[in-house]
Amino acid sequence: MAWVYLVLAGLLEVMWAVGLKYSEGFSRLGPSVVTGVAMAGSFWLLAAALRHIPLGTGYAIWVGIGAVGTAFVGMWLFKEPATAARLACIGLIVAGIIGLKLAS
Repeated sequence: MAWVYLVLAGLLEVMWAVGLKYSEGFSRLGPSVVTGVAMAGSFWLLAAALRHIPLGTGYAIWVGIGAVGTAFVGMWLFKEPATAARLACIGLIVAGIIGLKLAS
């Protein structure tokens, strides 16, 4: 169950990162509230996962899921560039996430 919590925490990290963009510096109430709730949920799930997953592994995977997910959402929603170099670097992050999971 700890790994499920960690993945959900990472997905909520993507949600709050995107929410930061939509909140426009916390000047829009709705997106700001969604961002705050997603942050709290993400941290709570991360803390729950870290009861059973080593700190370094859990934190790195959480950040990795957030970084990869946010990069893809940025390319999709905000038309950020999807260059070969950028995709290759995202692939390296994914490889690191898989490696950490396999090593745990």
